[in-house]
Amino acid sequence: MRIEIWSDVVCPWCYVGKRRLEQALAGFEHRDEVEVVYRSFELDPTAPHHGHEPTTGVLARKYGRTEDELRDMQQQLIDTAAAEGLTLRLFDTVHTNTVDAHRLLHHALETGGPELQVRLKEELLAAYFTRAQDIGDHAVLIATATDAGLDPDRAADVLGSEEHADAVAADIAQARAYGATGVPFFVVDQRYGVSGAQPSEVFSRLLDQAWAESHPSLQAVGADGAVCGPDGCPV
Repeated sequence: MRIEIWSDVVCPWCYVGKRRLEQALAGFEHRDEVEVVYRSFELDPTAPHHGHEPTTGVLARKYGRTEDELRDMQQQLIDTAAAEGLTLRLFDTVHTNTVDAHRLLHHALETGGPELQVRLKEELLAAYFTRAQDIGDHAVLIATATDAGLDPDRAADVLGSEEHADAVAADIAQARAYGATGVPFFVVDQRYGVSGAQPSEVFSRLLDQAWAESHPSLQAVGADGAVCGPDGCPV
């Protein structure tokens, strides 16, 4: 089973959704046969590279709220995330571009497979939300990639080029084709789409349903008949 997740590394609900899916997977009988792959989605492609302006003010202007109103909304999300074991420093994050982070995630997938990509995804989310670092800064990205297990020199090469930019664009186009206008957006085996950071129970039901439909079991019809076995045939 393959789960593809469209998300952005500056999306707090993507972090919450990641944890809730992980909780569901932890209790899933076939966890070892599930592959998780992250796909790119940019919430604000126009955001400045290596930004400095606090996110709170940017979002307040975008949604026509006062900064106090926006902080109240952020606090509610902080409390929700805390229930999932996450510490979000939403008042300290900066508005920054994420395309380079997404290119690194594709590099991780190409060089180390889904396992390495998932490690990098977690490190990027922690860097932005827990440590309030600017993940548009290449120095921060290289350090984060190194912590995840990537080669720092190769990460620097990727960041200094346009490598994987086409893969990022392809992910965004696919999200549009699926009709996804926001993230997180989960696709299971290219058959089931789930939008938003659903409760872990919803993910558990989805996993069970997707597995059952892709691995159908035989249903016995009629009473047991006479058979021959390793010890011969009864007469």
